[in-house]
Amino acid sequence: MKVLVVGGGGREHTLAWKVSMSPLVDEVVCAPGNGGIRQHARCVSLSAEDVDGQVDLAVREKADLVIVGPEVPLVGGLIDKLEEAGIPAFGPSAQAAQLEGSKVFSKEFMKRHGIPTAAFTVHQDLDSALAQIDRKSGPCVIKADGLAAGKGVIVCANPDEARQAIREILGEKRFGEAGSTVIIEDLLVGEEASILAICDGKKMIPLIAAQDHKAAYDGDSGPNTGGMGAYAPAPVVTPALHDKIVKEVLTRTIDGMAKDGTPFRGILYAGLMISGDDIKVLEFNVRFGDPECQPLLMLMKSDIVPILMAAAKGDLGDSAVEWHSGSSICLVLASGGYPGPYEKGMAISGLDDAGATENVMVFHAGTKLDGDALVTAGGRVLGVTGIGHNLGEAAKCAYDAADKISWDGMRMRRDIGHRAL
Repeated sequence: MKVLVVGGGGREHTLAWKVSMSPLVDEVVCAPGNGGIRQHARCVSLSAEDVDGQVDLAVREKADLVIVGPEVPLVGGLIDKLEEAGIPAFGPSAQAAQLEGSKVFSKEFMKRHGIPTAAFTVHQDLDSALAQIDRKSGPCVIKADGLAAGKGVIVCANPDEARQAIREILGEKRFGEAGSTVIIEDLLVGEEASILAICDGKKMIPLIAAQDHKAAYDGDSGPNTGGMGAYAPAPVVTPALHDKIVKEVLTRTIDGMAKDGTPFRGILYAGLMISGDDIKVLEFNVRFGDPECQPLLMLMKSDIVPILMAAAKGDLGDSAVEWHSGSSICLVLASGGYPGPYEKGMAISGLDDAGATENVMVFHAGTKLDGDALVTAGGRVLGVTGIGHNLGEAAKCAYDAADKISWDGMRMRRDIGHRAL
């Protein structure tokens, strides 16, 4: 069979790599791909956000399955249009994708279906939002309603910071239309973790827990990013807590979406705050997280293709996922300046040596070919991912490999996995 993977980041490289290992698959096509995905797939230069173009490509290639990586084409209705064209596609409909596409939709959905989350208010008017801050005294979180590439959430330590964030989002239109509405919610305290589930609209297969590192710098300091590293499994999610999350979050979400007439197929990603036995949902995503995808798929023993195909067709049946023992960790190597302005086109050295490191995969996120040279083409450039019998062993493999790679301005966090280690 032929599989089309839509996207060009580290998540899509990981998916293309995993799909290419399936004995069911003859060819993987990736659009647009990047400088590293070409090792595992034939890349086609086509924007992931070009919904009609992606449908035309899938039809032209006679794809047997399409896996959509990023959130923007999902919210834009790519799955709906692929299904109209008769092509099995893994991901949620545009309506179901509003769980990620609109934080207001998501918060109101959670409130309606009894899914634990932080108290919140919704504002479109600058004055009403500032007035709400005047009624608060402690820290809070300001969220842009729409998609903002993982950067639309601002944690504010005090009311002055909150007012500044609101003025930037609502007044200065920092995130454009994505910030035309904001949510002000209570700051939750605890340890973050993520649990993803493969869903068919009625049933699901929960995956093992992972933990992302959103802050730019060591010690969880600095601005939020799309993610500077992740590891799995996350020991903060005990077996008992995993069962509770499945019951109180994932099951209620799947049942609630079906009850509301928007059955959810695809990856349901629950970002959680955990404090003892208390769990609250920070956010939902509707696709594999990046970089959580990398350690999760490194640990996945099962062939992913028949599972995703079954979910795409709405019937997981008795599908199950087997896992390798041990742990996996992904280190994001980023451009200097990220998540702020950064330069592109820096020549990357050391990839062959890093790739030859035992128990390590180097997944490309923001790279491209410039002639014969591989150069940087994004803020998050590479995801060096190691696997080991335990997290310490996996981290040593990954850091040993990462230290062989360099380009002008390259940086990475040196404390990924610190909570578990």
